[in-house]
Amino acid sequence: MFIRTENTPNPSTLKFIPDGKVIVENGTVEFKNQKQASTKSPLALQLFEIKGIKALLFGYDFITITKADNIEWQQIKAEIQATIMDFFVIGKPIFYDQNKKNDQEQSNENDNEIVKQIKELIEIKVRPAVAMDGGDIIFHSFEDGIVKLILKGSCSGCPSSTITLKNGIENMLKHYIPEVVAVEQVEDE
Repeated sequence: MFIRTENTPNPSTLKFIPDGKVIVENGTVEFKNQKQASTKSPLALQLFEIKGIKALLFGYDFITITKADNIEWQQIKAEIQATIMDFFVIGKPIFYDQNKKNDQEQSNENDNEIVKQIKELIEIKVRPAVAMDGGDIIFHSFEDGIVKLILKGSCSGCPSSTITLKNGIENMLKHYIPEVVAVEQVEDE
């Protein structure tokens, strides 16, 4: 088994890709600390034991890891790869509850037409592109023409995330949905 790494636009994050393995079937699951991991994922819990790990994002076939600023990748990269490899080689479960809820925002019957369109555009056009960079974007709300989004993984804290939001996502949403006047980032609760 081989675990590739890819750089992301955020220098504090790396994308780890265990070739041929599925991490999360649908959407993403984010862990911001060891306490969150302790009830959901033995793999996340073990990764947080590595000194300098700040956050994790589990995607379909990748794990994005955010490190502390005072740690260099060469100090922890091999230990991260070994930890991930052990889980797959031994066959340990990634999640305690295999029916866990992912972070993906599904459309629901109470959404108005504009919200349904926004969610669909984000799902089809934005999330796949952002996942390639080791991140995720989740719809939060739409009010008074402003779309609020939650950035996760490599997108959270990325120097270019504001440019992506304003020049990329905002322009695209405004093009397809005239009711959209702006896009803003909000913090995850």
